[in-house]
Amino acid sequence: MKRYQNLLMIFGVALLVALPLWLRQKPAPAPAGKEVALFRGTDDQATDVISRIAPGYRPWFKPLIEAPSGETGSLLFALQAALGTGFIGYYLGVSTTRARIRRETDREARC
Repeated sequence: MKRYQNLLMIFGVALLVALPLWLRQKPAPAPAGKEVALFRGTDDQATDVISRIAPGYRPWFKPLIEAPSGETGSLLFALQAALGTGFIGYYLGVSTTRARIRRETDREARC
């Protein structure tokens, strides 16, 4: 029974991730005929707003390393999120195990 619950939960999570992406409708093309990106980052949106407010604005500096494509930036962001999640999970696992061992040692010391 437990195995089926886990499989059902994994299927449910996959459905919750995939369903919004599948149901999302593609927006109409921009007036200049350029294709509108479905999922744009806040950096891109901020650049557009700045160019509308102050067309002559020039950035103070340029990045030291340019990512070859948008996918590389997404990959680095996902890697950062995975590493952070790994560290948090490791910490929670270690602290839970330490607390359990401490409780067991206290229980044995009382007896």
